[in-house]
Formats: sequence, C-alpha cells, structure tokens
Amino acid sequence: MKTMIQRCLLLFLFCGAVPAVGQSALTAHPDASLDGWQDLFTADLSNAIYQKEVWTVDQGVLTASEDQTIWSARVYDNFVLDLEFKNADGTNSGVIIHGTDMINWVPNSVEIQIADDYNKKWAESPANWQCAAVFGHKAASKQVVKRPGEWNHMTIKAVDQHISVVLNGEQVIDIDMGEYTSAKDNPDGSAVPEWLTTPLSALPTYGHIGLQGKHGDATVWFRNLRVKVL
Repeated sequence: MKTMIQRCLLLFLFCGAVPAVGQSALTAHPDASLDGWQDLFTADLSNAIYQKEVWTVDQGVLTASEDQTIWSARVYDNFVLDLEFKNADGTNSGVIIHGTDMINWVPNSVEIQIADDYNKKWAESPANWQCAAVFGHKAASKQVVKRPGEWNHMTIKAVDQHISVVLNGEQVIDIDMGEYTSAKDNPDGSAVPEWLTTPLSALPTYGHIGLQGKHGDATVWFRNLRVKVL
C-alpha cells in the first residue's frame, strides 16, 4: 500500500510539472488539414466583418483595394492561426490579433507585421517594423520573408500573453507580452512608436483576428487561412 501511495504521489507531482497543453512555443508549422482546424473565413466571407467594395476573393485568394481591415466576426482567445501571404514590391500589411476595437485597432491590438523587407523603405526601417515582427515591439530573430511574388507560410500561436511565430519554417518570434510594460520603451531599449499608446502587458489576450488591407500603393494577398482554438 505504501508503495502504491508513493507511486501515485510521484505521478501527481510529474503531471503537475508538465506544461499545460498549448503553453509551449511554436517551433514549426502545423498540419492545418487535420481535425480541429477551421477556415478563418468562409468562401463567401459571411463570417467576416469588412467593407464589401474593398475586400474580394478570387479562386481562394483574398485581397483588398484599400487600407481597410477585414475582421473575424468571432472573438478568439487562445489559438493557432496558419496562413499564406504574398507581397508586392513595397507591401506593408499585417495580421492583427487580440483586436478589441475594430475602429481604433492600432493601439488596441497586437500586429504581426507583414512587409517587403527587400524594398528600400522597409530594409532601412527599424527591425521591429520589418516582416514577422510584433510591430513596434520585438523584431523577428531572422529575415526569412520571400521576395515579392512568392508565397510565404506564416503560423501564429497565441496563448494568454505568450505569442510565437513561425515564418517559412523558422521560429522568428517568441514573446511574453507581460514583459512589455512601457508605452515608450521596449525591454531591449528600442523606442515604442508614439501611436502605440497601450503597453502590450495591458492589452486583453482575446479579440477579433484581422488582416490589414492595401496600405499605400502595394497590394498584399492571402490564402489558406486556417485557425485552431486551443
């Protein structure tokens, strides 16, 4: 009996030491064709909030003619989002998560930046403004975005205040929002853009998922948007 009790105690302690499902950082692209994954948007965009004259779908490819954001009607908490995007020359776009204000979303959400880092403007921008960065806060650990005209594969995992990003097979972001307590300076000493007035640590960790449209003169295209709730 004593041995059995000891075994049960050890099992309890071991289980308690195992991280909860979904807490580990994303290190590779998942197989979004498996059960549990759903399309972020239906083919007719009936579950999206958007301006119909701006966003269009053609053969499964989603794009916009203006700088307007398309939002999921559903609010997401912990999730994994898998998608592909294609840049034009000079693209500036983003995937927006934890969006609680769809009008004034910039200071009230987290943006995973999409940008054409081969374009001079973005190549010379701060590193935390470049592709796959948590915009204005943390730069991607490496530049792996493909050249304009090629499709990129991005996966974003958000669990509570933990966000990780894999781009084209490489983990490029692993961030704890709770460490970003200032609206002026990031933990690495870089400046937070003045329009990001809410520290990441103060943002809710739930909200709508959005895609930024055509920002400036450069288009962006999206396809194969799949999401899994954790």
